Amino acid sequence: MDSKQVFSCLLGATLTLSWAACAGGGGGDDESGTTGGVTATTSSGETDSVSGSSTSDGPTGISGTDTSESGTTGTTGTSGTDTDCSFLECDTGGDDGGLCDVWAQDCPDGEKCMPYAADGGSAWDANKCTPIDPAPDSVGSECTVEINGVSGIDSCGPRSMCWDVDPETNIGICVAMCEGSMESATCQAGTSCAILNDGVLILCLPNCDPLVQDCAGDDTCLPSDESFICVLDASGPEVGAYGDPCEYANGCDPGLYCLPPEYIADCPAAGCCTPWCDIEAPNDCPGGTQECIPWFEEGTAPPGYETVGICGIPQ
Repeated sequence: MDSKQVFSCLLGATLTLSWAACAGGGGGDDESGTTGGVTATTSSGETDSVSGSSTSDGPTGISGTDTSESGTTGTTGTSGTDTDCSFLECDTGGDDGGLCDVWAQDCPDGEKCMPYAADGGSAWDANKCTPIDPAPDSVGSECTVEINGVSGIDSCGPRSMCWDVDPETNIGICVAMCEGSMESATCQAGTSCAILNDGVLILCLPNCDPLVQDCAGDDTCLPSDESFICVLDASGPEVGAYGDPCEYANGCDPGLYCLPPEYIADCPAAGCCTPWCDIEAPNDCPGGTQECIPWFEEGTAPPGYETVGICGIPQ
């Protein structure tokens, strides 16, 4: 392809978000300390995945390429835990909770359809019915989760889930789920519907500018469909800089993204971190052989994203 290749096509591979517990307490028997992941539907009609937080040992997060072996997700499974719920007074021991449709929210009264890590790992990979807290937290309010961020059990109300969970405190923020359908999803103004992990996770997340990285807190601005959304940074303290290996798309520091090795010189892994860039600015991409390559095909960029590019070696 020529040097003006459009990188949005890379999102045709699975993109997975993963939530990693810094303080242990994973969703099952995974000793790595990681829990939870997300896959996003893109403008190509395929899906990508994302990780929820980080460990000190390395990156877990969103994979914008096929760098993640856990990029695919399922719709069945069990929770793999034997822990009793405290504020919901339920038992999640090995029960799938009842498979459900996250769009239709077709669970029995008093329950909601929630994403969770059926395999006990670090990525949301299935949906199940879980009890709604009797005194639920509202969208935008602080919330708590049971066990960890991918258990599927939280204190948020119907059609919402606890997101951006601190793995040490199990406290996060209630975020609304998308309304409508996968073909015609709707969210409140200022947010976009992020359809992640093969449709297991459907969240209204804040829009952002990857060139400014204007997300709240330590969140990073990453692509989803024809927009960019704020997702937690899962890179960890020791990795995430230019050229560092990455497994997930949010496994890089804010301002960088995980691309296949052919686009980054001397990349030693299935993916490495590389920065976003402005296609109208002088080329200041690192590595000597990289150019600022447009993210969108000419004339197709949504308003505000016309100059977004990614640093890569032309293919």
